[in-house]
Amino acid sequence: VQLQASGGGLVQAGGSLRLSCAASGGIFTEYAMGWFRQAPGKEREFVGGVSGGGTRKAYADSVKGRFTISRDNAKNMVLLLMNSLKPEDTAVYYCAAAPTVTGWAPSTSDYYDTWGQGTLVTVSS
Repeated sequence: VQLQASGGGLVQAGGSLRLSCAASGGIFTEYAMGWFRQAPGKEREFVGGVSGGGTRKAYADSVKGRFTISRDNAKNMVLLLMNSLKPEDTAVYYCAAAPTVTGWAPSTSDYYDTWGQGTLVTVSS
């Protein structure tokens, strides 16, 4: 499967953005999907994950209650709706895919075998 992330940009603190990740070349429902982010000078960190059927979701504590991950299996897309954005949310955001046959471990980067190219989110104070 190939992944293409989009939707990043510049937003003021308190604002919202929606990131999209389009998948192609595979059976989309056979992949759990995740979002990670990497801020300058920091390690990549887990943001959210959703199972292949969309019934299981997981979030990092830092984004819980503000971010929502969802997937549209008819369109082969996974979305990340980000509300109440903070300057500390500034990062390059990556989507990733994990074959569902490997189980459910959404917060572990090694769980995913395919990564998109990243989209930059900048939150100004």
